[in-house]
Amino acid sequence: MPGRLSNKVAVITGSSSGIGRATALAFANEGAILVCSDLKEEARSEYRTDTSDLTTVQEAEKLGAKAIYVNCDTTSSSDVEGLIKKAVEAFGRVDIMVNNAGITVEAGEHGSRPVWEYDEAALDKTLAVNVKGVFLGIKFASRQMKDQEPGPNGDRGWIINLASVYGLGGGPGISAYAASKHAVMGLTKVAAWDCAPHRIHVNALCPGYTQTSFIHALLTPEADAYKKQVEAQHPFKGLGSPQDIARAAVFLASEDASWVTGIGLPVDGGYTSI
Repeated sequence: MPGRLSNKVAVITGSSSGIGRATALAFANEGAILVCSDLKEEARSEYRTDTSDLTTVQEAEKLGAKAIYVNCDTTSSSDVEGLIKKAVEAFGRVDIMVNNAGITVEAGEHGSRPVWEYDEAALDKTLAVNVKGVFLGIKFASRQMKDQEPGPNGDRGWIINLASVYGLGGGPGISAYAASKHAVMGLTKVAAWDCAPHRIHVNALCPGYTQTSFIHALLTPEADAYKKQVEAQHPFKGLGSPQDIARAAVFLASEDASWVTGIGLPVDGGYTSI
């Protein structure tokens, strides 16, 4: 049986690890053709969420998918424009764009800090990747999609942006991350209106606490008590996996979401129901 994304060309940023990698492989399982992009093709060890030493492209090829890798810095307009051009040169069109690349300085050396102690440089860095990067991905993908032939059901494309539960609410000490993910939700809603006349879907995923490098501090033995506290805030208990988010991305990239645009879909074990 053909997959739900059979022969659709999907561009995925930040695809070397975490949610991006899981999404690429879920798309491959559904028959998509992949254009994987990141700053490096190999996942850095601290970002690895599985035991495979293969790149995302190599894993996708094992599943029988066509896949290529394109190096891309999503803060660079020329890089993102070039990424879309290379996808079209290789496969003729772009059906799906997943703007997944993102950072959280709060998980690194900067750490969580109250707003009066927050470094301006940390805010600038976060907005450059999490907001400008998503904006550029939407811009160049939609520019390609609006002028290409529609598919059998009349749709020309699906754009999926990675927001967060912190794009729907707040929390202490995460000024840059929360601000950037609220901005992703704003871009999603505006782009949904702009793109609707061209039958381009624009939606966002809002992951909850997911087992990736973003929350590595929760995964250490020293943080066990805090981890249990976080898990208790989820009706389904526990943390999500990258595959949980990837399955939702498959839905938003498929005809199953034919009447869905402009939303932020929480995939969070019920966290935002509190």
